Amino acid sequence: MQDLTGRVQQLVERAGLREGQCTVFVHHTSASLILCENADPDVQRDLEAFAARLVPDGDPLFVHVDEGDDDMPAHVRSVLTHASLSMPIVNGRCDLGTWQGIYLWEHRKAPHQRRVTVTLIGS
Repeated sequence: MQDLTGRVQQLVERAGLREGQCTVFVHHTSASLILCENADPDVQRDLEAFAARLVPDGDPLFVHVDEGDDDMPAHVRSVLTHASLSMPIVNGRCDLGTWQGIYLWEHRKAPHQRRVTVTLIGS
């Protein structure tokens, strides 16, 4: 998982918005976005382990295997999570909970280049 929180907060600050809405969107079907605890890395490891058990790579159930045994499971994992996140902007910052971070979750075995769009609305 890649923590995007700092980068998103920088975009909000540079835009000069005090109040509004921030939407983060990933343009892929084998990666997702999540709000996750940012204090204990064990939480991320546990989520990875749970997703791997819930939708294992190489499951013989899947027919779509041309791109590897991890491709279809990655699609399923992304469907079970989020392609976009939306959060309020309050006092010039994303109004996240104390332990919340914005994460890009790669569902393939090997990292891929990912495109993420951040849209800011407000004043």
